[in-house]
Amino acid sequence: MTTEYHDDVENDNSSFWNKEPAPVYFSGVSRFRRWLFPGLTATIILILIIVLGASNGKTSSWLWSVDQKVSNLTGSLSAAQQLTKDAVKDIHRLKFSVESNKDQLTSVADALKQLSALDSLSRTVASLKCSLERTINNGSASDGCCPLNWEIFASSCYMFSRTTLSWDEARDWCNGHESHLVILKTDKEWDYVIQHTMGAFHWVGLTDERTGEWEWVNQTPYIMNRRRWRPGQPDSWTDHNLGRGDEDCAHLHNDGRLNDLHCSSKMRFICQVHSQRS
Repeated sequence: MTTEYHDDVENDNSSFWNKEPAPVYFSGVSRFRRWLFPGLTATIILILIIVLGASNGKTSSWLWSVDQKVSNLTGSLSAAQQLTKDAVKDIHRLKFSVESNKDQLTSVADALKQLSALDSLSRTVASLKCSLERTINNGSASDGCCPLNWEIFASSCYMFSRTTLSWDEARDWCNGHESHLVILKTDKEWDYVIQHTMGAFHWVGLTDERTGEWEWVNQTPYIMNRRRWRPGQPDSWTDHNLGRGDEDCAHLHNDGRLNDLHCSSKMRFICQVHSQRS
């Protein structure tokens, strides 16, 4: 029995050549997947670049601010060091000046001592003069003695200045010479002072600056007497252009009557002190 073998060449060839191609959508999905990872990677890298850029900008700004502060502190430190050096130089110069002028300062101190001794000597001379006058006149010629170049009347000594000062300066000058701006209580005192001041302005010890009420310089009340004042005075005038406040200080006008004026005005003045008794 003979067995026959047949090669299905035709069928095989037909099967090979007639195989259907893969669907088109599988090829698109494969292409999408192929580009998905690089795209995501590029996006992530771009985001990182943006974030790092922004962070780098903030960091740069912060570093610039810190640099400016450091620069400012450095400048301040340099200025402080320079001031310290200048101060040290000034101290050395002052020390040198003091040491150089030590002899002159000693001379000034000696001169002040001499002036003090001279003042004491003047007082001694005045006291001796007073005693001598009372001895010559058997104690009946005067009620007391006054400092040199002061005028005596009744029981007081008066100094009619030739220099001009403000009211405050005049008060301090009188106080510094163991006296006070004149206080007038009796008609005789008024008449005596007016006789020596006619024709010139003179400060007296009368003011309303402390309380708004007129009082003498020793803070005793002043009893208003209109006949002693010029017409319309005191008027507390404020348009004087002499600074703050109105006219708080009184002076004798050139006719011998009182007038109020701003205390900073400069004029002659009258000091008064009780005479010394031996």
